[in-house]
Amino acid sequence: MAEIEVRAAHNVLEACAQTDTMEKVVFTSSVTAVIWKEGLSTASSDLNEKNWTDIDFCKKFKLWHALSKTLAEKSAWALAMDRDINMVTINGGLLMTPDLNITNPYLKGAAEMYEDGVFVTVDLRFIANAHICVFEDVSSYGRYLCFNHVINCSHDADKLAQMLLPSSNSSPPQSWEKTRVYQQRISNRKLNNLMEFENDQVLSN
Repeated sequence: MAEIEVRAAHNVLEACAQTDTMEKVVFTSSVTAVIWKEGLSTASSDLNEKNWTDIDFCKKFKLWHALSKTLAEKSAWALAMDRDINMVTINGGLLMTPDLNITNPYLKGAAEMYEDGVFVTVDLRFIANAHICVFEDVSSYGRYLCFNHVINCSHDADKLAQMLLPSSNSSPPQSWEKTRVYQQRISNRKLNNLMEFENDQVLSN
């Protein structure tokens, strides 16, 4: 799957490079291309768009979705820089759609993401608006972490579990009655600042 994603990313960027009228490419990637590395739980700073997932770490723990997204995005960036393509990426969290279920490959390592404070989700409308925003704003650049909810407390974790496994009637452990909250360790400030600026512009016009 990683090889297929890399080839697809390369082919799309190559096609864009050969199109004279192409103004900007918005490449859709994933938060999983940002969050996976050794020692995340002991890191001194929050993760942001400057971080990259460690390829060897993904191979070691069989995080194939993260591996695919990371290699594909890196391939896209390499070609974009080589061919002078104006590109930005949207690194989205877990997309919350009606058909979301436990087989979604993003969920590999969900427990670790949750405990590390980097388990993030995004609504379809929000990520669509983010794509439009970074495409239309001439000042947009680089990568943008895109999410509008962090799953870092037992209440939200249980709610997601019920959504993923609707047939399960099991109740959460007694210890969850007192909500546990893990510190958020990931920031989407760069995207939020851009989208807030865009909204301010619209309101002022």
